[in-house]
Amino acid sequence: MSLSENEILNIFEQTDALLKGHFRLTSGRHSDQYFQCAKVLQYPEYTEQLCSIIVNYFKDFEIDTVIAPAIGGLVVGQEVARQLNKRFIFAERDDKKLSLRRGFTLEADEKVLVCEDVVTTGGSVFEVIDIVKSNNAEVIGVGFIVDRSNGKVDFGYPQISTIKLDVKSYTPDECSFCKEGLELVKPGSRKIRT
Repeated sequence: MSLSENEILNIFEQTDALLKGHFRLTSGRHSDQYFQCAKVLQYPEYTEQLCSIIVNYFKDFEIDTVIAPAIGGLVVGQEVARQLNKRFIFAERDDKKLSLRRGFTLEADEKVLVCEDVVTTGGSVFEVIDIVKSNNAEVIGVGFIVDRSNGKVDFGYPQISTIKLDVKSYTPDECSFCKEGLELVKPGSRKIRT
């Protein structure tokens, strides 16, 4: 089943996953919009529908393993792997750096698809790509749900997002909401020092 971007946006709105306010993003930048993918991904039918877009794009690629950064990419990576019937592993932060833990390994030349929930600057995805490459495995592509950069982030591999949006973000110094004194909220999973 294919969904239009308007249908996807409606799913985000129906599940209260599209938040408006003053937010600190994982990248450290500030924005007046936040996509809380976990609110959408709590519903298996939406998870299946959104991840099927990624699966359909990569279905003819040779893939051995799907990998995602914890915590945001876990549900996306697991569902994409389930639909592709491939192994799923994840990278998690250890002393602020993503790494493979829990006995997860990648073999040389293993073909790996990277998945994520939301991309703004792509920092976590680039970290996972580095993990794959440092294990002499091969990155096949990148699939994610929300592209907040509206296509500006290029990972250098085939990539697909289910929805592309041009959501403005600002450095803390240039943020008008900070200047107005509006409360800053960090709703995501990664703790950032202020």
